[in-house]
Amino acid sequence: MHHGLSAFPVHETALPDSSVVQFRQARGTGSGTVVLLHGIGSNSGSWLPQLQQGLNAGLVLAWNAPGYAESTPVLPARPVAADYATRLWQWLDALGVGEVHLVGHSLGAIMTASASRLQPSRVQSLTLLSPAQGYANASEVDRETKRSDRLGNLHTLGVQGLADKRGAAMLSPQADARTIAYAKFLMAQINVVGYTQAVHLLMDSDIGADLVLIDKVKTRIACGTADTITPPTGCAALAARFNIPYTDIAGAGHSVAIDAPDAVNTFLSV
Repeated sequence: MHHGLSAFPVHETALPDSSVVQFRQARGTGSGTVVLLHGIGSNSGSWLPQLQQGLNAGLVLAWNAPGYAESTPVLPARPVAADYATRLWQWLDALGVGEVHLVGHSLGAIMTASASRLQPSRVQSLTLLSPAQGYANASEVDRETKRSDRLGNLHTLGVQGLADKRGAAMLSPQADARTIAYAKFLMAQINVVGYTQAVHLLMDSDIGADLVLIDKVKTRIACGTADTITPPTGCAALAARFNIPYTDIAGAGHSVAIDAPDAVNTFLSV
C-alpha cells in the first residue's frame, strides 16, 4: 500500500546513555519547531498528513516513543510519564532544539503534559489531541481489570490480531477503507515490550496531576466528535476543569490526525 511514508524516512539519534530515539521529520516554510507524540497503538507514521503539510513550522518532528519501532525502551518495567518526558528532552537536547510546540495524541498527551511540567520554559504551546487522562484515580479493581484486559488481548490476539480487532475503532464510522487499512498498518507495528510499558503508563498515570502544575504553559485541547476511545465529553470536562480552551473536531474518531487531517492541520497551524 502506497501511503507516502517513504518521503519521510526514519532518522535515529543516539543519546549519551547509548539509548536511541527514532523519528521522522519535515522542514516547513514557517518558523518554530513542532514536536508530535503519538498514542499507544501507533508510531510516528500516525502524523503523516502533518509531516506532509508542514504546519507552518520551520521543523516538524514526530518521534517513535521509547519501546516503539527501534527506539530504546525506558528502563522501568512499569514506567511513569516522567520517564518518557525525560527521554523526550534528552532527544531534543541531542538535536540542539530549544523551545518547542508540543502536540500529544492520546497517551502522547500524558507524555507531553509531563514534559511541560519538567521544562515549562521550553514549551511555547501544548496541544492535547484526544488526550488519554490515565486511570490512576480509578478504583483499583477497575484499573487492574483494564490493565489485564489490554495485556490479555495483546497476548491472546498477537500484534496483528490486535490491529485487526482495534484498528477500525480508532476512526469514525465514515472512515474509508484506505484510512482503516492505514490505522491497522500502524497498530500492527507495535512491539510487545514497548506496548506493555505503555499500558502500565496509561493505567498508573493522571494527566491532571501535571496539568495543575503548568498553568503558565499555553495549552489547548481538541477531540473528535465521533471519538469513542477518549470521548469528547471527557476531553471537554478536562478542559473545563483546568480552564483550557477546547475545540471539537467535527466527525473525527480517536485517531484525529489521520481521520480528519485537514481539520487537524488547520488547527495545529494557528
